[in-house]
Amino acid sequence: MTTNNRGLIAAALLGLTLAASGCAGTATTKSTGDVIDDASIATTVKAKMIDDPLVKASNIQVETFKGTVQLAGFAGSQAEIDRAVSLAANTKGVKSVKNDIRLK
Repeated sequence: MTTNNRGLIAAALLGLTLAASGCAGTATTKSTGDVIDDASIATTVKAKMIDDPLVKASNIQVETFKGTVQLAGFAGSQAEIDRAVSLAANTKGVKSVKNDIRLK
């Protein structure tokens, strides 16, 4: 009877270990600090675009994940796209810029 209990306990511990390993952080999850940093970066990039006369900020969406800024939307010229990418790339905390802006 003691052997059965040990086997049952071992099986339960193995199950809990496997279940807990599924809770570990992954490359797609963010810590609270990452969320705050990314929000700050996105806000700063958007503010730079609003202040820049060459960029129509209302047509460009800015999202940030772990320091990578993704720009999406539409622009009236290649110069506008280049300027938006430059503004994002030259923002403190930005590691890379993914440009998904398309010409109208």
